[in-house]
Amino acid sequence: MKKILLLLSLIAPLICACTSKKENRPQTFASEDAFLDSIQKVHLNYMWNGAESTSGLAPERIHPKGDYPLNDKDVVTTGGSGFGIMGLIVGIDRKFIDRKQGVERFHKIVDYLAKADRFHGVWSHWIDGPTGKVKPFGTKDDGGDLVESSFLMQGLICARQYFQNGNEREKELAAKIDKLWREMEFSFYQQGKDVLYWHWSPKYQWQMNFPLEGYNECLITYILAASSPTYPIPASAYHNGWARKGTIVSDAAPYGYKLYLKHNYAEETGGPLFWAHYSYIGFCPKGSKDKYADYWEVTKNHALSDFAYCVANPKHFKGYSDSCWGLTASYSPKGYSAHAPNNDLGVITPTAALSSFPYTSKESMQALKYFYHQKGDKLWGPYGFYDAFSETDNWYSDGYLAIDQCTVAPMIENYRTGLLWKLFMSAPEIQAGLTKLGFTYTVN
Repeated sequence: MKKILLLLSLIAPLICACTSKKENRPQTFASEDAFLDSIQKVHLNYMWNGAESTSGLAPERIHPKGDYPLNDKDVVTTGGSGFGIMGLIVGIDRKFIDRKQGVERFHKIVDYLAKADRFHGVWSHWIDGPTGKVKPFGTKDDGGDLVESSFLMQGLICARQYFQNGNEREKELAAKIDKLWREMEFSFYQQGKDVLYWHWSPKYQWQMNFPLEGYNECLITYILAASSPTYPIPASAYHNGWARKGTIVSDAAPYGYKLYLKHNYAEETGGPLFWAHYSYIGFCPKGSKDKYADYWEVTKNHALSDFAYCVANPKHFKGYSDSCWGLTASYSPKGYSAHAPNNDLGVITPTAALSSFPYTSKESMQALKYFYHQKGDKLWGPYGFYDAFSETDNWYSDGYLAIDQCTVAPMIENYRTGLLWKLFMSAPEIQAGLTKLGFTYTVN
């Protein structure tokens, strides 16, 4: 008996290791719904179990092997946290996360954000997690980042709407979020002009000098700025700034899919697919139109044109197909790059296809099955699909980026139930702001 116990004590760690390794491999599922449940649950876990400990926010990146570039292990990202917040709402709604525990996590997040560095109510792109102090994104990018903060507030408004009619603790949370929202000085970021500017620094002032002109990922910033109950911008800033006095309209139609709006630096081909994701996790493009475009057509055709480009594969990269597609900003063998048809390095980024589920459900499901069943041994890790891969270079990322990882669960949820769209579009200020900008829209 002693020999048997000794033998078991020796092999038990091996059994546990094998079981753990097997559980991390792709599994089989009884239905597509069960499959999507699993994908959402693992990806939103980046913001749940993977959160930075002091803030509860999303780390800029997670490298499970501990090899962190730029020594930024403790850095949290403002925009990625906004996407992660929407993922947590999905987790609570689907009961992946206990509601009470989820509410306490949200209190931790908003209490931290209330004390963190802000610049006229606007957070920085990066925050040092342990201290709440700004972590410069660049030499002059050491102050307020209006766009990243808009991605964050988009998520927080969804949370406010989700919890505002709950119990006392949930109503308290909604009130805290509302205070943060009202403290964002959008009009300050006009710099006295009829356009919004991306950055402001107490040291460098407006030297970054980056006006928000369309079309790219920044539409949500104008929607929030027009909707602000305390520091609103006039509609003219949207039409003269974002829409470039009407010149934003485009007839470009790569692979037969009309883009409708001129994509900055990619007018004829379409930009990286995150442009069809970041502003539209809360803002619902379905049924939303202004005098420039139907935004469902804008986002859907952007995704379809990206899919068609990858199928055509004009640069003959290895692996591209109708099941292996999706170009957006991510890691690459040569570092971070904004992958798009006009900047194609042979790198496929899973979030590009997966976060396009609302627009391209058939094509996205094909990609999901391929990534999971055919590439899972190399591409699947503790927080879902690793950031990117290139069959041409036989390269597979071993790390995660919050801005890629945290969009997957909420966008799949918008495909399945429209949850985040319903929440964001239910906010009365957002409805008033959209009307002010000349939008027609649908509230479900």
